[in-house]
Amino acid sequence: MSSSTARTVRPATPLGAEESGETLREIPLPPYVTGEDAQFAVRAVVVHAPRRWSGGTVCRNDASPHPCRLHRWGRRVLALRGLRAAEIDALIERGDPTAPVRPGA
Repeated sequence: MSSSTARTVRPATPLGAEESGETLREIPLPPYVTGEDAQFAVRAVVVHAPRRWSGGTVCRNDASPHPCRLHRWGRRVLALRGLRAAEIDALIERGDPTAPVRPGA
């Protein structure tokens, strides 16, 4: 008979992340960011944009606390693609989920 042992592996907590377990539910980043990934990210940040509500700022799409995990994923992907925070904010302000991604433009 063979015996096996189970090991629990926990991912490293990103810098500045809370210890509440929230980081375990982060959407993983692609190994390298393609143009298609960037377009999905634009859609994520535009559709999951912030909305002011009586209880604070929530996700416009699903009313979860903002920034929701898809919005955070989209911002991380676009940053990897070379966009600055101001450029990402401009995409969100424009509100077009099909806007082309042009870093440094």
